[in-house]
Amino acid sequence: MKKYMSFMLVMLLLVLAACSNKTGGDQGKTGDAKHPSGTITVWGWDVAAATMKEAVKDFQKKYPDVKVKVEDFSSGDLYEKLTVGLAARGSGLPDVVLMEDERIPGYVHQFPEGFLNLNKLGYGNHKDLFNPAKVASVQDKDGNFVAAPWDIGPAAVFYRVDYFKKANVDPNSIKTWDDYIAAGKKIKEATGKMLLPIDIAGYDGVFQMMMQEQGLSYFDKDGKITLQSKEAIRSMKVIKQLHDEDLILNNKGWDGIVTATVNGSVATVPYGVWYAGSIMDQAPELKGKWDVFYLPSFEAGGPRYANVGGSSLLIPSTSKNQSAAYAFVDFFTTDEETQLFGFEKYGLFPSLKETYSAPQFTQNSEYFNTSPIFKKIADIVDQVPQIPANENNANASKLLSNAQAAILLENKSVESALKEAQKQLENEIKK
Repeated sequence: MKKYMSFMLVMLLLVLAACSNKTGGDQGKTGDAKHPSGTITVWGWDVAAATMKEAVKDFQKKYPDVKVKVEDFSSGDLYEKLTVGLAARGSGLPDVVLMEDERIPGYVHQFPEGFLNLNKLGYGNHKDLFNPAKVASVQDKDGNFVAAPWDIGPAAVFYRVDYFKKANVDPNSIKTWDDYIAAGKKIKEATGKMLLPIDIAGYDGVFQMMMQEQGLSYFDKDGKITLQSKEAIRSMKVIKQLHDEDLILNNKGWDGIVTATVNGSVATVPYGVWYAGSIMDQAPELKGKWDVFYLPSFEAGGPRYANVGGSSLLIPSTSKNQSAAYAFVDFFTTDEETQLFGFEKYGLFPSLKETYSAPQFTQNSEYFNTSPIFKKIADIVDQVPQIPANENNANASKLLSNAQAAILLENKSVESALKEAQKQLENEIKK
């Protein structure tokens, strides 16, 4: 009897151990690379999460044995949970996670073993499907994909057609930042509207776009800080001129930009193309009153291209169902219909270049002045410069925003404010 009880106790412990090894991302069956199965959990937010939830049925037509659970968080909550999970060596993490491109270098630096090398699973074969700038943003220093490209944000200047007409300003005549400022003065005189919104103390996005046009970020290709470069000084002096001419509406964060757009306080909004979806969603009554032109350059004939935002999909290395997770990532980033679904319904501008010849891109947009704005943006995707980025970007952005506020609100000189920001950044990096 004792032997029987001992045998049963051992069997019970083995069963319990087996059960405890199963996770929500596995469910016991994982299949293989060619025939994945089981359940995976995917983390995302907002329209990307909505896209994945709605389009997953097409994925399951190809992979019927894989069940997908998409969890929708705010981006702030997602990053907090991700950081805690990575610090806890994978505890509670999903099988796939959405991440903004600008955050990828910081996470990979802080958690070098935290995510799968997608090249080892075959994703390197897709390199030519995406533009070089996007590819560079999702590769590590050795050229391996650490993330799969999802969406991008080629930048343009959204403008109010009616304000430009009232001021007799031809948007096609705006080639340089000097042209842009001159147009802003005419528009303000004719309409009383400010030229553009900037959260002076909290958003350095216009500065970033200007630097990208010149092939730089806060760092150069060798990792050297560029905040005292001639390009940085030139960029900030243009922003100061915009402020000195009283053309900037000092708004607060994302909500401030949207409010200024909807209530007609500004004549233009320089932003990523994905902002088209926000305008259409938030201001349907302004149909026909918005259009776009390319960013101004610093000199006639100069580069006019930059990128704002964009996100990608990563697989935490602790995923218990890597085959199914990779199948999901591969499908959602390379399937044309899925990418077009996210674009049509939610305004996610695809990274996948083959989508740009679809009618959704080439046709005129009734909302945007019956103009083919998406074709216009798709035409310049490959001209967006590859911008150096690293794990210190977030700190650099914060310090640059502080410098911008000191220049515009405290009348500090451009050179001294940028010099101080560079010194602070150097000290933080040394720590």
